[in-house]
Amino acid sequence: MDLNAAADRLYGLPPDEFTAARDALAKEIKAAGDGRLARDIGKLRRPTVVAWAVNQASRRHPEELGELLDLGERLRAAWYAQDAVALSELTGRRSELTGRLSRLIAGDAEREGRRLTALPEVEQTLDAAIVDADAAERVRSGHLVTALSYSGFAPAPTPRPSRTGTGESPGALRGGRARERDREPERRAAGGRAEDRRDTERERERRDRERRERERRERERRAERLRRAAEDAGRAAAEAERSHAEWAAELEAAVRERDRLAAEVATLRDRLDAAAERLGAAEQRLRVTERDEAAAAKAAAGARDEATRARAALED
Repeated sequence: MDLNAAADRLYGLPPDEFTAARDALAKEIKAAGDGRLARDIGKLRRPTVVAWAVNQASRRHPEELGELLDLGERLRAAWYAQDAVALSELTGRRSELTGRLSRLIAGDAEREGRRLTALPEVEQTLDAAIVDADAAERVRSGHLVTALSYSGFAPAPTPRPSRTGTGESPGALRGGRARERDREPERRAAGGRAEDRRDTERERERRDRERRERERRERERRAERLRRAAEDAGRAAAEAERSHAEWAAELEAAVRERDRLAAEVATLRDRLDAAAERLGAAEQRLRVTERDEAAAAKAAAGARDEATRARAALED
């Protein structure tokens, strides 16, 4: 057995069976002589309920999960290639496959007596597997410890803004500039300095509009980054709270087990002390009995000798 096989076995178990099974397996491997593997197994972390539920998809629904992860590979390729047609088609399939697999996962968990109240985190984990190749491999392995998340993904080509900042196409701009050059002699003849000043003012206003537009877009991008960061932090905090609650429950169970065993040990110690006292009394009694038995034996021997002498005297 290697670490991957051990993880396959353990992460297929319900979360409340994980810790005991992990410790038992590590002990078994250590007894077999592989201390390093035993230590690595002992470091495996108990999965949250959401992670456990998603882990089961690789075992119970490999075809559906494979279809989702294959779509993720094609979607990432289309995004890098900026293939708008492929992105449009794959994005529609993305929601359909994510929703279908999420419902299968929730149904499996409910049949095991675990109603998933954090279904959005299941969908979030599947979305992360679609967007990120590393997350896809982690979901495929079925060894998740906690839910996954990602920071944004825009499956559509990013439109390139106009160089003018006014929405004009480059061709229209070049045509306008050509017409302006054609009228230049006429303007100069009619007082070109005033027109040049107006052109300078228009250029200044255009640059100001472009600057304000850039600042507006940057504010929007910054606000979007902050919003996503806040959402990610909120999800991470919620997951941390759930994980803490699960570990707190496990700690409480461990404390109860420790207290039960401590009480049992105290009882056994009391019984051992009482037995030791009885043993001491028995040993004391044995010594007295041995001494009395020796004295009686000596007296009996003396009596036999006296009887023998008496019979001898009588015969004489």
